[in-house]
Formats: sequence, structure tokens, C-alpha cells
Amino acid sequence: RTEFALKEIMSSGGAEDDIPQAERKTVTDFCYLLDKSKQLFNGLRDLPQYGQKQWQSYFGRTFDVYTKLWKFQQQHRQVLDNRYGLKRWQIGEIASKIGQLYYHYYLRTSETSYLNEAFSFYSAIRQRSYYSQVNKEDRPELVVKKLRYYARFIVVCLLLNKMDVVKDLVKELSDEIEDYTHRFNTEDQVEWNLVLQEVAAFIEADPVMVLNDDNTIVITSNRLSETGAPLLEQGMIVGQLALADALIIGNCNNQVKFSELTIDMFRMLQALEREPMNLASQMNKPGMQESTEKPARRENPHKYLLYKPTFSQLYTFLAASFKELPANSVLLIYLSATGVFPSGRSDSEGPYDFGGVLTNSNRDIINGDAIHKRNQSYKEMHCLHPGDLYPFTRKPLFIIVDSSNSVAYKNFTNLFGQPLVCLLSPTAYPKALQDQSQRGSLFTLFLNNPLMAFLFVSGLSSMRRGLWEKCQDYLRKINRDIAQLLTHSRSIDQSFLQFFGDEFLRLLLTRFIFCSATMRMHKIFRETRNYPESYPQLPRDETVENPHLQKHILELAAILDVRNVFLENTLDDY
Repeated sequence: RTEFALKEIMSSGGAEDDIPQAERKTVTDFCYLLDKSKQLFNGLRDLPQYGQKQWQSYFGRTFDVYTKLWKFQQQHRQVLDNRYGLKRWQIGEIASKIGQLYYHYYLRTSETSYLNEAFSFYSAIRQRSYYSQVNKEDRPELVVKKLRYYARFIVVCLLLNKMDVVKDLVKELSDEIEDYTHRFNTEDQVEWNLVLQEVAAFIEADPVMVLNDDNTIVITSNRLSETGAPLLEQGMIVGQLALADALIIGNCNNQVKFSELTIDMFRMLQALEREPMNLASQMNKPGMQESTEKPARRENPHKYLLYKPTFSQLYTFLAASFKELPANSVLLIYLSATGVFPSGRSDSEGPYDFGGVLTNSNRDIINGDAIHKRNQSYKEMHCLHPGDLYPFTRKPLFIIVDSSNSVAYKNFTNLFGQPLVCLLSPTAYPKALQDQSQRGSLFTLFLNNPLMAFLFVSGLSSMRRGLWEKCQDYLRKINRDIAQLLTHSRSIDQSFLQFFGDEFLRLLLTRFIFCSATMRMHKIFRETRNYPESYPQLPRDETVENPHLQKHILELAAILDVRNVFLENTLDDY
């Protein structure tokens, strides 16, 4: 390819002898780096998606070549313009690939700082209008590169909560799609319009808006901040386990999604991350050595994001996580999926008799249904049953199930005596509560943004920033008190306390108890299936029905002027 490119350049640039040796070498070196970078980038697809070590050296080599290529085209821009005919969209392509590299590095490491790096490269493309000339060329495949760049940039901005930028990008993308479909009569018009619809629905998924005084929307972040998790007080006896790995699985029919992230997956992944730090600003702080020193703090747990996985995919990733789990570490499994109920009556009550949650089927579903109609005694095949997770309880396991059949996982047995907790969503919500399931589950919203969920069940859809911040402060106080209730409880299962030493798990547990207590006090949540459950069960009187906590919830409702939504004397109602 390099030889071919050079011949092309020489023929367009006049006689070969007219080109100085140094310039010819510049073009040869550029072509070599460009070829090498494309080859390495394409090779990324062949790397195994699971396992944390095999891919790192390959990524390192790819980064090195792209760094050289980027610097090289900056240093020799004029020669490359004159002798190679370097176009601005080609520079844009290199920047876009570097942005993609950083984004994929984030996906592999869960280190949010790499999102900032991806953002800076994608931003540069837009600010410097690298793709602006593409529309003048009569090549639809170039326009598609530009559209894909927009879609990738939007994903990064969503993950960084840069909603203002997202709205601008969506408008620009919409204009680009219109221009593209108008100029080229292509078959992918429907697909690109679907991309626009998906991102529009994703942006509007939050049920409550927080407003500044000038009515602009406040962007709230739900990643773990320095003040996020309630601190452990002296004397609190908790385990030393650390959350090291998480599988976030989304398989809900008809839930809002963008790229391969459902809104539930999006919310849960943020609940397992710290606020991103800008690597560049960290490195260049005065007094800091210019080294690759990492900021002194714990890393984010590693995550696998699985959108609509088949059973074998899910099991493969689960086994890889289990195999690589370090000592004294926890594996978290988050399942947001459609419930699968047992098809026939069973005399036994084993771990495969209660159904579970749906896994994706690659085959025609109609055939699957036909088999079940023939023989009711078989178990559902495209389903993750509680029994499927038993082998993995040999190590500390923290499970969250958000599903209409979450209670199937209440029938767990702790076979190996390792710490094991399952947090289970309500299996149904009151009819009086408008159906929000398409815009994400209420249970997951409580685990990600408890105040927004509290406002939603209280019937509020917008709020001023000042009041929001006052309520957030109060909620932090509630979280501290919940932490004390848990650690002071005489009858709580030890598994809860063994997980309580980890900041992320501590926050999830306190939010779970707040969610459960709120629903139990709410006037329209009156059926047992409207409440979250857990395995092992929590001592209700010491946690979710504790009078002290109930008093706090009523005080929070009073600040918001929604006390009438909750029962005053809850204890009398049980």
C-alpha cells in the first residue's frame, strides 16, 4: 500500500527527481505509520473481550503508533499537504481513532479519566472542523465516517454527563443525516433516524428536572464523590473486602437504550465509578513530578457491560471475572432483565424451580416456545436461574436483580459459607404510579440517584437547585444514620457487614435500605410485591422499618412539602 501511495504521490507531484530526498522520506514514513496504525487498530477487534491482561501490551503498542502518527502529521503538515495531498478529513480520522482508543481503554479499565481524553480528541475534531469538507466530496462512505464520529462523541458526552454538548451534537447530527439522505439515496436512512430517536429518548429518561434560577437544567452527576459514601466511624466492625469486578447485564425488552447501553446499565455503571479526574491537569499540577504517577486513590472496580447476552456469553464473562478475582475481593453481578417464570408445576423447590431472568436467544423464539408446549417438565433454557450462580458463590458475591421475577433469587442457599448478598427489586409497582419502565427501573434509579427517585414517587417533576442541594445534604445525614443502624444491629447477617467496608457496596446497601423504607411508608405501595427484598433477609425493625429512619423520611418529605404522600404512623399499619 505504501508503494502504491508513493507512486500516486510522485505522479501527481511531478517528476520523482524534483522531490527532495528528505520530503520523499517524510511521505514514506507517514505512509508506513498510517498503515501500521490501521493494521493495529483493526487487530483490536480480534483481542478477547474478557480477561484483563492479554490485551494490555497490544493496546500499548497501538497507542504508541498513534501518538507517533499524530505528532508526525503535526510536525510535517506542509510537506504532507504538498506531496501527499493530506486532507483535513484524514487528520480527523486519525483524531477520531485516538478518541476511540481512549474510549475502549475506558471500557477495558473502568478508569473514568480516559473518557476525558477521548472527549478532548473528539472535541478537537469539531472545533477544528476536520470533517467540514467531507460534504463537498461525492463519496457517501466518507459522510458515514462523519456520522459515526458524531454517534461516538455523543456516547462519550453522555457518560461524562455533558448534556449541553449532547444536545448541540444531536442537532448537528440531525442536520448531517438530513443532508446525507437528501444527497445520496441510501438504504441506511431508517437506521440513522433510529439513532437520533434513541439518543433523544435517552436524554429525556430522567423523571425529574433540577433547575437553576434562570430555568436552565442543572446537570447532576451520580458517580462516587469524596463525600459520597457515609464514612465508617471508629469502632464500626466491618469486613475488609473490596469490590474488584462487576458484570452489568441489560436485557429488558423495550427499555430506552443508546449504543449498547440500556438506561439501567448506564445508571448502574455510574454508581460503580468515581468522579473522573482529568489526567492532563493531574500531571501538570505545579510541584508534581512529570511522571505516570497515578492520583493517590483507589481505582474503580473493573466492569463488563453486557447488552442482551446469550447464556453462554454471560457465563463466559462470569467465569473470566471469577477466575481473575484477586484475594479479599468481591464480584458484583447486576441483572436488569425481563423475568422468566417457571413453565410447569414442580414438586420440588430447588434452585431451578422458580425461573429467573431472561438471557438472549440466538435462535427463533417460536421454536423454543414449541418445545415447552410439548414438555412442561423441562426448565427454561434461555434463563439465568439462581442455581446457575451457585458455582460462583465460592468467592464473595454481591448480586443485584432488577426484574419482574427478582424473587426467584430469594431462594438462594449459601453453600460455601462465603459472603453472599442479593438485593432484589419489587416485582411490580403500584398502578397509580405512572408506568416509567421504558425510561428505566425505579429500583435502579433509587440505587443510582435516590433523591431523584424519592421526588418521582412523591409526584414531583421539577425542583430548584437550592432546594435540591438542601435535600442532598439531608440525604447524606440519612445515609450516615442507616450506616449506624446496620453496624449496630444485633441480628443482622454477617454478610452485610463483610461487604460494608467497601465504599461502593456501602453506598448501594444504604441506598437499598432507604429505597425499601421509603416504599414501605408510601401510601400507594401497599402490596408485598411492591417492596424490595433481600437474601439474607434484613432485620426489618432494625433497618427498613426502624422508627428513627421513618422519622427522617417524613422530615425529608416535609422539606419537600409532600408529607401527605407518606403514612404518618407506619408502625401501627403492620
